[in-house]
Amino acid sequence: MSESEYIHKSHNVSILLYHFVCPAKYRRVVISKAVDITMKEICLEIEKRYEIHFLEIGTDKDHVHFLVQSVPKMSASEIIRMIKSIIAREVFKKHPEVKEKLWGGEFWTDGYYVNTVSKFGDETSISKYFRDQGLEKEYVVLHQSKQLVLF
Repeated sequence: MSESEYIHKSHNVSILLYHFVCPAKYRRVVISKAVDITMKEICLEIEKRYEIHFLEIGTDKDHVHFLVQSVPKMSASEIIRMIKSIIAREVFKKHPEVKEKLWGGEFWTDGYYVNTVSKFGDETSISKYFRDQGLEKEYVVLHQSKQLVLF
């Protein structure tokens, strides 16, 4: 897929990354190689229409991992609701055999896992940076890596 980048809007600059895990309904094994390819094609189409960028997509037989970048105006629940809805509709259209394995006409479970991902540090290093604000320390910004280093 692609690498995250700064998204510049009129009033903000952001790098918002989300890791989603979406299980298939009833944890059924419905994600074949053909369905995997279809899902990735659908995600490329979603990127063209919405401010959602798929950085990685990893499928297993009964669930999918998405690493997604989006903008602050969209909540994590809005993003995943859109992704799940469009993928389910298109997979059922292109792979009717999947619908036969899932009674009730739903592709995904109602729930999902979401976690934010940081390009510039983990929770511990960011917390330390916050705690050290205002202390008598020398701060240096490394322009090549765009990471703040504390001395």
